[in-house]
Amino acid sequence: MPTTTELRVRYSETDKMGVVYYANYLVWCEVSRTESIRQQGDSYREWEEQGFALAVSDARIRYHRSARYDDLVRIDTYLTEVQSRSVTYEYRMTLAASGELLVTAATSLIAIAPNGRPIRLPAAIRERLNAMREAPPAR
Repeated sequence: MPTTTELRVRYSETDKMGVVYYANYLVWCEVSRTESIRQQGDSYREWEEQGFALAVSDARIRYHRSARYDDLVRIDTYLTEVQSRSVTYEYRMTLAASGELLVTAATSLIAIAPNGRPIRLPAAIRERLNAMREAPPAR
């Protein structure tokens, strides 16, 4: 089951026409991803305290429709792949009221040590994440 985050588009996230600036969707991916980690029983802060972080190594995004100022956006987040050193999340952003598809996106993240070098994910974290993997629905 995906984790779901909802957010309301703030004025500062839009251009003069009230349309969300394209890069904000990637920020929303991060918001939703960290909320997903929290909903699964951990916090990203705890992971950092354990000596590792996740750095984005790849980001893909497809824009289907624009969100506008004051829209309520629903972000469904799916953990789709867990490897020894990396994870991949996929996202579906829709208008909460109508379900209209706004964006589909994916981010791959690599585990890194405090010095920035790639490391293996801790085994216990990897096991928990593997149990939560799920593919998003077909478009």
